[in-house]
Amino acid sequence: MPDLILLEDEPVLAEELHEFLADYGYNVTLVHDLAGFARAFEPERHHLAVLDLGLPDGDGLELIRALREQGSHLGIVAFTARGATVQKVEGFRLGADHYLTKGCDLEELAAALQALARRLNLAPRPATWHLDSRARVLRAPNHQVARLSHQDSLVLQRLMASAGADVGRRQIVEALGEDWLSYDQRRLDTQIRRLRRNVQDATGLELPLKTLRNNGYCFYTSAWIND
Repeated sequence: MPDLILLEDEPVLAEELHEFLADYGYNVTLVHDLAGFARAFEPERHHLAVLDLGLPDGDGLELIRALREQGSHLGIVAFTARGATVQKVEGFRLGADHYLTKGCDLEELAAALQALARRLNLAPRPATWHLDSRARVLRAPNHQVARLSHQDSLVLQRLMASAGADVGRRQIVEALGEDWLSYDQRRLDTQIRRLRRNVQDATGLELPLKTLRNNGYCFYTSAWIND
């Protein structure tokens, strides 16, 4: 999965962006200021960046300028509250590949990053996850395993059976054998959070599960189910 460095100083927005980008399959390094960027940025590993411009210790535009002057081919999306045309023009002039204003639909950010990934030939390699539904075991691409509860196994069966496609919340609830009209959907949110944490703790890898805002989920990489 592509490695991405995210520079955002506002804590709530930083966590929202981190979660959103991780759901899309990026390995995200989150930093909050220019000093943190300087410490964390690894040119040989990070090939994409989402950069705020108004920062507590300087201007993100100067960072973009410095990176381009050093010959960096980093794919850069400026993500900022500065929305005036003259500011956008300056951002592009200094080397931003895309310039988005905060408040835009985050799907626009995802599309900009996907376009950059294609141009830079960074498309993630398919990684197969194997679910043994009888033994209730999930085997990750690194060969580590996570043992699953019965309900978690049912959820993953439904999602992995439609790998690459969107699965609605109602479809998941019904796969659990529950009545959609009486089911408290907060239970599903809690279960998905617990499942993600269990898989991360057991395998060291993030579950490749994209959240579809209030609509459902997508298991976005290749999968194999043995039942």
